[in-house]
Amino acid sequence: MNHKSNYLIHEKSPYLLQHAYNPVNWYPWSEEAFTKAREEDIPVFLSIGYSTCHWCHVMEKESFEDIQVAKLLNETFVCIKVDREERPDIDKIYMSFCQMLTGSGGWPLTILMTHDKKPFYAATYIPKQNKYGRIGLLELITLVKELWLNKRNELLKASENMVNHFLNLNISLPGKALDKSVIDFTFERLVQLFDLTNGGFGKSPKFPTMHHLYFLLRFHKKTKNEYALKMVEKTIKSMRSGGIWDHIGFGFHRYSTDEKWIIPHFEKMLYDQALISIGCIEAFQITGNKLYENIAQEIFTYVMRDMTSNEGGFYSAEDADSEGVEGKFYFWTKDEISKIFPKQESDILIDIFNISDDSIENGSILYINKPLEDIASKYNLTLKNLNEFIQSARKKLFYKREERIHPFKDDKVLTDWNGLMISSFALGARVLNKNEYEKAAINAANFIINKMITKDGYLLHRYRNDEGKKTFMMEQFLPVILYHS
Repeated sequence: MNHKSNYLIHEKSPYLLQHAYNPVNWYPWSEEAFTKAREEDIPVFLSIGYSTCHWCHVMEKESFEDIQVAKLLNETFVCIKVDREERPDIDKIYMSFCQMLTGSGGWPLTILMTHDKKPFYAATYIPKQNKYGRIGLLELITLVKELWLNKRNELLKASENMVNHFLNLNISLPGKALDKSVIDFTFERLVQLFDLTNGGFGKSPKFPTMHHLYFLLRFHKKTKNEYALKMVEKTIKSMRSGGIWDHIGFGFHRYSTDEKWIIPHFEKMLYDQALISIGCIEAFQITGNKLYENIAQEIFTYVMRDMTSNEGGFYSAEDADSEGVEGKFYFWTKDEISKIFPKQESDILIDIFNISDDSIENGSILYINKPLEDIASKYNLTLKNLNEFIQSARKKLFYKREERIHPFKDDKVLTDWNGLMISSFALGARVLNKNEYEKAAINAANFIINKMITKDGYLLHRYRNDEGKKTFMMEQFLPVILYHS
């Protein structure tokens, strides 16, 4: 069903524009929205997410596009949508509150609050109906409406108590002087968390926690501790073999849902490409292992090809979903492989990448879990010939995949994420002696300088469609902090 647009229609954020035709009467974060809530004496429903967030899409389809839910939301709240990538200041404070209240966080982030921005309820994804052990949105709205009308004083008192507790937890106290014991303790803690079998730290879900690897690389450099380097190498190699790596088009997906790095959430974020490529270059500097150099260069190939604007700025992200299915763009079936390659070649690819008919409804995620030396021996090939075949086959698969419907690309340019990517390209240019990486870094830096610095000297946070946007310190928008400080 077609709906008239809401107040998000005038925004530049791709995430906000995705919700511009919801029947929910969304407002952007604005004084107009909070004034309306105050004048109408109703609470605020704040929803924070980002354009490539899978569960944000799920909640939109289930609830925000649903007439019944939208009617209840519009009657009960002033509804505000925020792009966390455009407004990290707002996201940070309310995510911290959610983590304090629930013990966890994530997106979409759902906050219920008063017109003066004081939260009284926090959650992440909320289903339309009660399920997964979570209260459904229909029941939650009805409950809040009843409490607001008949037990508001209790609700507001609980809100004050929660805010005060939150502020007490976030009082900054001077820390102790940093000494070697802190460094040693950090290393010991990472050893405890390290997954010796699969690489990475902890269990599922697994993120590319590059700050851990940076620390270990420096710890190894300082102490010559070989186990620190072993943890780094095992993690990078495991990630590169797993489904979290796009074996056809390059680039890392955001995280793995399993501890073996096989099944990812398929969105690709610019900051991950920057942080992982830096880690790979540093690992190459220490070890001389060409694998790490190759990974960094393949990431750069992906970013220059798919994530760079004509003017040089780097785009933010690519979605997990295409055609309404998470990861569909990246799946392959035996039948698809067999139609592209002759039988012996298709058999080798199916073996290398673990393509199975009983894997996933839409096909298999490509990953490698066998040594290529074993594959080469099995098919009477030299390792050199096998690698050459893989590279040739990958290109054929890439061009075939280009015919598919691509995931949505979030083409806004973020200054901070661009800064990370510029740093990575600059490091790559210096260490790998590649002029094209230097050019990519310079072009992006010039984009920021020419497009994202205002005449009065402000550095803009976001740029899209010939318009930039400032991001102010969160205190300017959250009087709750000032009021209680």
